[in-house]
Amino acid sequence: MKVQTASRLKEVKEYFFSKKLSEIAEMNKKGLDVINLGIGNPDMSPSQQSIEKLIQSAQDPNNHGYQSYSGVVELRDAYCNWYEKFFDVELNNLEVFPLAGSKEGIFSICMAFLNPGDKVLIPNPGYPAYKSVVELSNAIPIEYNLTEGQNWMPDFNELEKLVLLNDIKMMWLNYPNMPTGTRGSTQLMERIVEFAKRNQLLVINDNPYSFILNDKPLSILQVDGAKDIAIELNSLSKSHNMAGWRLGMVAANESFINAIKQVKSNIDSGIFLPLQEAAAIALKSDWPWYNKINEIYFQRRAHTFQLLDILKCQYNSGQMGMFVWAKIPSYYKDSYELSEDVLLKSNVFITPGSIFGSNGNRYARLSLCNPVSRINEAINRIYSKF
Repeated sequence: MKVQTASRLKEVKEYFFSKKLSEIAEMNKKGLDVINLGIGNPDMSPSQQSIEKLIQSAQDPNNHGYQSYSGVVELRDAYCNWYEKFFDVELNNLEVFPLAGSKEGIFSICMAFLNPGDKVLIPNPGYPAYKSVVELSNAIPIEYNLTEGQNWMPDFNELEKLVLLNDIKMMWLNYPNMPTGTRGSTQLMERIVEFAKRNQLLVINDNPYSFILNDKPLSILQVDGAKDIAIELNSLSKSHNMAGWRLGMVAANESFINAIKQVKSNIDSGIFLPLQEAAAIALKSDWPWYNKINEIYFQRRAHTFQLLDILKCQYNSGQMGMFVWAKIPSYYKDSYELSEDVLLKSNVFITPGSIFGSNGNRYARLSLCNPVSRINEAINRIYSKF
């Protein structure tokens, strides 16, 4: 054939979960009833008020047309108020930009700021999309290590060496951390901002897990001067149980926002107005609503720890977010072997930590997005086989 795929696809594999979910679907067709403890897909409802607003707005025939690329002022103001109330960060509505989920933001940011050959620091382990989108941008990912010995925090001695050896332009950061569940700190954010300013880097903090099993949301934009060099992504997917709604946002100085808008305006249109109006309502939720959700996650995490005890995995009981990160027993070659062993013997899927980078080879990640009854069923299956 004369038509060949773009060379950039040689560097990017199909997303792991895209392939694995197809495999699980085939197993379910055979009646195996796989319990999926791999995907961070919230199974609880958004606030009732946001659902009612969606229905009400969707019934208005005038609300189904194209929308502004920048989003309605009501939603941008709601994001600003959300950040001021919970993150103690002041933003004006020209410093926030609605997205169709923060994954879109990863792509738009890379398109806006990276040229072919630019070098980008990405965490290992880390969200696979960071590396994939950097490569799709024809930029070069440079891994920095997160290890258990460093409490899954960046080693600044290593970062300094990487910057010295490479002309680094951008750095991806993710705290609260996925997959490790590590809580960030003000001190870490201050040090990152100082490091980035001194080395003239653009830092992006991907921040969708701030409210899950956590009552002290943290933003890099809390640090004085952070807006000069930092962009923050956030999302309603995890914090408000709206994953399928595809509602996210980016916060940054107006210049950075305009660059991202320039990309987005060329690849899609504005977000459906009823979704924007419902999101503005969801963002008005108070701590009692978040606390109610977290009570359920605390229960699920306790039962997930029981499952890990059966598998003889080790874990930090204080981790946050909607996953549990655990070290696998030494008799498994790697996390892929454990994942396949559990799946084939028990029809329970656990995410191998290897998909997040080489530093995840000896770890597994379990989702808390199943009811306790389903987690207990997984416990029973695994107990009977292991």
